[in-house]
Amino acid sequence: MDNYLVLKYIHILCAIVLSGTGAGIAFFMLMASRSKNISVIAHTARFVVLADWIFTTPAVIGQLITGVLLMQRLQYSFSAPWFICVASLFAFIGCCWVPVVFIQYRLKRLAQNAEQTGVLSDEFYLAMKYWIALGIPAFCGILFMLWLMIFKPLAII
Repeated sequence: MDNYLVLKYIHILCAIVLSGTGAGIAFFMLMASRSKNISVIAHTARFVVLADWIFTTPAVIGQLITGVLLMQRLQYSFSAPWFICVASLFAFIGCCWVPVVFIQYRLKRLAQNAEQTGVLSDEFYLAMKYWIALGIPAFCGILFMLWLMIFKPLAII
């Protein structure tokens, strides 16, 4: 089988996992939070953290590696406007995602504490606001990057 097709398949698969996991994690955490049911929130927060490690992290790494390998295989220029835009978006998404991971751990801890006390603190709801405020632009960045991957509107060489 052609190396290019394998790389492209893995790259697309990683993009699907990133966008799907991002949307799924956001939906379930948001719905759990809105339920105000502390045990549901704590349970969901545990799985959100786990899902990020099982799905999102490997997909990000896979996306980066296969993206660079595809660039080399297709002989696209790393100084082309298209690549600079993609690399900038990747960095932007990472700058949003890394704090989100730390916030998820905080949400998990706060929800576990709330299971003991029976009360979700204002700190939990503030952390959720930050989580959403960083998650929305990161997810929009992923969607824009997918658009760039497919349509390649800028010079690639």
